[in-house]
This record gives sequence, structure tokens and C-alpha cells, in this order.
Amino acid sequence: MLIVTSNEIPGHRIDAVFGEVMGLTVRSRDIGSQMLAGFRSLGGGELPEMTKALYESRQEVMARMVNEAQQRGANAIVAMRFDTSEMGTNWTEVCAYGTAVYVLPLGEGEPGATGQSIYLTKTAAQQSSQQSQPTPPAPPAPPTQF
Repeated sequence: MLIVTSNEIPGHRIDAVFGEVMGLTVRSRDIGSQMLAGFRSLGGGELPEMTKALYESRQEVMARMVNEAQQRGANAIVAMRFDTSEMGTNWTEVCAYGTAVYVLPLGEGEPGATGQSIYLTKTAAQQSSQQSQPTPPAPPAPPTQF
């Protein structure tokens, strides 16, 4: 799944739009890591416990968003964004959202084609021709003797 924050994908044509997709989670901080982070915040610097929790939350919401897009038949997501907000004193909402689309790479000679899209179209054409070629029949088995 190709995911971009831009509204378009260079070298690709958006062929279908399936609408907004999102992944959402609400996490509560456990009291132990919250207390440890509170002590660490006195000295300043990164709070690794909170960083890890936010990273894991983002990975989870991305997976949920991708799953929703795949269920709709998309092969890419454009205009992807993250949104976070505090809910109360211990809850954090993390959301990933974007527009599920079906894109086609532009081939050589098409306006807007890029090196990557040309490579993708050539690779797809090669795979297609290999699959459409008939497989030669297997040689006959040697006669068995009893």
C-alpha cells in the first residue's frame, strides 16, 4: 500500500476514489510509566516511555487505516494525516486518516511519468507476459519395466 501525505502521487494517475479511511485508538497511560515520565520530566529531555507508547499507537492506527482501504479495493492512500488529542488527564486519542484511492503508474512516454512509474509498468508487463506464456508440456515418462 502506497501512502503519501500529498494529494497526488508523482508518476501515477488516480483511477478511482473510495473515500476517507481512518484508523483510531484511544490509549490510557499506566500509572507506572506516567509516574516515571513525571520524574523524568523534572530534568527535561525525552520521555522514552511516552515516545514508545505514541510510536506504537501510530503504527496501530496506520494498520487499521490500511486495512479499511484494502477492504474498499484501494492500493494507495493520499492526503494522509495524523491527529492526536488529549481526552481527560490520562487518555490520548491517536487518529490516522486519508483518502483511499486506486492508482495506476504512468508508463514511458506518458506525460508525468517518472523513473519509478516507468519501472513499475515495465515490471508489471514482464510479469504479465511470463504468466501468459504457455508452459511447455513435460517430457513423457520413461516406460516402466516389470
